Amino acid sequence: MNDTVACAAGAPQLKPKEAYEANKLTKRLRRLVGQAVGDFDMIRDGDKVMVCLSGGKDSYALLDILQHLKAHAPIRFDIVAVNLDQKQPGFPAHVLPEYLESIGVPYRIAEQDTYSVVKRVIPEGKTMCSLCSRLRRGVLYRVATELGATRLALGHHRDDILETFFLNLFYGGKLKTMPPKLVSDDGRHVVIRPLAYCEEADLEAYADIRAFPIIPCTLCGSQETLQRKQVKAMLREWEKRYPGRVENIMRSLQSVTPSHLLDRDLFDFSGIAGSAASSMSLEIPNALNA
Repeated sequence: MNDTVACAAGAPQLKPKEAYEANKLTKRLRRLVGQAVGDFDMIRDGDKVMVCLSGGKDSYALLDILQHLKAHAPIRFDIVAVNLDQKQPGFPAHVLPEYLESIGVPYRIAEQDTYSVVKRVIPEGKTMCSLCSRLRRGVLYRVATELGATRLALGHHRDDILETFFLNLFYGGKLKTMPPKLVSDDGRHVVIRPLAYCEEADLEAYADIRAFPIIPCTLCGSQETLQRKQVKAMLREWEKRYPGRVENIMRSLQSVTPSHLLDRDLFDFSGIAGSAASSMSLEIPNALNA
């Protein structure tokens, strides 16, 4: 099987060394996606995977790599791309349909004016991402039901997972992050994140190589003081000063020891009793009765 990837139409021609590096990157991303899918049992034979396509680099890469996986995996599954047109002013509605038709991927464009809702509810200068995400998720769940999709694939990558971990730690008082696979609150939908092992920098480079028609988000893209951007800068500085630290943090999220944390709902601390403590508890009443 030849894994060499050709540059997309409109992409600049690569020199031999650039082509070699691009091929290495492509193979690495495909391997990491395949590993994540296998590690977390994300896709099974007969699944219909709904790829949520925003027009950003991550979701384009997700669709592209899953298409390759679909062609070469030992299981059979279908893919349908879904985009939510949130009615943002100036949104180029033609871009995604033209791209999806050019690569032969079935798709659905869902239209709902969540833009106006977010702008009306969230005060000027405040973070819009949380409400926007909840509204989008509700629409996508509805569309998944209509399409009969068994999996909803989101484009969150390794950096998103780590940033969310620190956001919850610093600002939310919780030890949690984005899981690679989850079931929706109503139990009807399985959400997967096949890019869980992929670095954002690699996805940026891949988007350039593949010349994806990127659509910027004008709703919150200008919010420069977001806590997430501060955490992102912190992680990049750590990686620059201490190479390997970020990867080590990622590994730690996959090796958790509940008994060495402080969550009483997660671990039965009251049930801990050594043999010496058990003996003392039996001896004390006898001493009192003497």
